[in-house]
Amino acid sequence: MNLALSTLGCPDWNLERILSVGREAGYDGVDVRGYRDEIDVTRHPLFTDRADETQSRVETAGLTVSALSSSISLCEPGDRSARVAEARRLIEVGDAFDVDRIRVFGGGDLDAHSRAELARAGGETMREILAIDGAADFQWVLETHDAWTASADCQRLLDEMPTDDVGIVWDAAHTLRLADESPRETLDALGDRIEYVHLKDAVHDPDHRDATDDGYVYTVPGDGDLPMADVVAALHERDYDGWLVFEHEKRWHPSIPEPEVAFPAFVGWVRDQL
Repeated sequence: MNLALSTLGCPDWNLERILSVGREAGYDGVDVRGYRDEIDVTRHPLFTDRADETQSRVETAGLTVSALSSSISLCEPGDRSARVAEARRLIEVGDAFDVDRIRVFGGGDLDAHSRAELARAGGETMREILAIDGAADFQWVLETHDAWTASADCQRLLDEMPTDDVGIVWDAAHTLRLADESPRETLDALGDRIEYVHLKDAVHDPDHRDATDDGYVYTVPGDGDLPMADVVAALHERDYDGWLVFEHEKRWHPSIPEPEVAFPAFVGWVRDQL
């Protein structure tokens, strides 16, 4: 398994520090989810006008861009032009960085639409994206997130996808907390479609100022309440050899541990599990 850090975990760091800490801590790659003040890296010159320079710096550090993690939500009925335009920009950035996969969300409003309607809208959006020149060169992966966290719901959305090549980003913290699924239950249901894995630990502390909607606060791996060791063990049993991404959500939860502490701690924790 290869290890990547997410740029969500270090929103104040410049590229030099991201790459140097990533290399020194023992990571293999960087999952790009925003850079400094810009969450959409397709609008930042380091990833557009200066992409060749940035890619050279990534390679010199001995790292790889493991994925581009976009904000695209597929399951929004109505005008899809903005999402398709973002996908087109992502393809250009992905080409510049030799990226294999692009993360998208399901999204959608279950108060306004049925799950079936949202799933159909997701399939239609994905068809438009895959019609873009070069889109089929990437693996598009849906995260277990929001309305599409439980395995059965994810499968329903996958069934609407125009190709079996659309896969799953397994955010294990979401399926554990929000879908009440054990790691093995998720893997039994979706294992053949899981192409990328996000890991993060959390402690239940609903009074904390940075608590999630369900009362959890993200913390250093191994210090929380979530059975993350069981996730790694289950992946190991299934011979998963893809990416494990430490998605430390510092951008959204500023009081959680600093990246210079959390990033090395994740690598050490994973090594203890394997």
